[in-house]
Amino acid sequence: MAARVLRAGGAASAGSFLRRAGPCNLQPGLWKLASSIIRPREDSWLKSLFVRKVDPRKDAHSNLLAKRETSSLYKLQFHNVKPECLEAYNKICQEVLPKIHEDKHYPCTLVGTWNTWYGEQDQAVHLWRYEGGYPVLTEVMNKLKENQEFAEFRKARSNMLLSRKNQLLLEFSFWNEPVPRSGPNIYELRSYQLRPGTMIEWGNYWARAIRFRQDSNEAVGGFFSQIGQLYMVHHLWAYKDLQTREDIRNAAWHKHGWEELVYYTVPLIQEMESRIMIPQKTSPLQ
Repeated sequence: MAARVLRAGGAASAGSFLRRAGPCNLQPGLWKLASSIIRPREDSWLKSLFVRKVDPRKDAHSNLLAKRETSSLYKLQFHNVKPECLEAYNKICQEVLPKIHEDKHYPCTLVGTWNTWYGEQDQAVHLWRYEGGYPVLTEVMNKLKENQEFAEFRKARSNMLLSRKNQLLLEFSFWNEPVPRSGPNIYELRSYQLRPGTMIEWGNYWARAIRFRQDSNEAVGGFFSQIGQLYMVHHLWAYKDLQTREDIRNAAWHKHGWEELVYYTVPLIQEMESRIMIPQKTSPLQ
């Protein structure tokens, strides 16, 4: 009888039959046969939970997601400053960095410079743009090596730092171009470490999600890493104050479709971090 059930009903029927009968009520050979029928189906189901199906791509995600009309490369710097040196650090940055920004000899732009307020403490964040990509980045680096004032600045700065790191970034095609703005504002840098292989998915979802966050002109810029820590995404937002930030973020949940996009992007994230930052006096983003 059991053999007839297995032949007639297939793996699904076998599963229900075995759950009722149990191994003790079947002959050893029949139990082994039925288990072998069910196991591939169960293995397939389990694999679907843990193995991602990735669509084949014929181009780098940098070419698919970055702005085509520009070739801008961004450098994001994080400097962890000795607490007792933060005031002196800010002073020398305010003296030297605007000179590089304003000097036409250096084809680069200081997009913004901040101190963290909430998040990592005693930290400075600088964002530079190199219009022309890697060749311009190399040109600026070579010219700065010959700049005596900058060499002295770097030496003085090194005595004030605990650690530093940087990343080279491209900007998402669907995000706003970061341009100078008047203040006062606070800025939030939201950083996402994505699961490898999910950058295209993230970009596809956020190309739709960004329209929910444009009403109050809070979206400043969106970037993804090319060198440094990879599969990193940074979203830069501007708010009048912390309460305005809270109100704007809560309002997004009342817009139809926002909750669905959040639902689908959260599984793509391995880690995330939020920094609330205050612009330095010489920052173009105030």
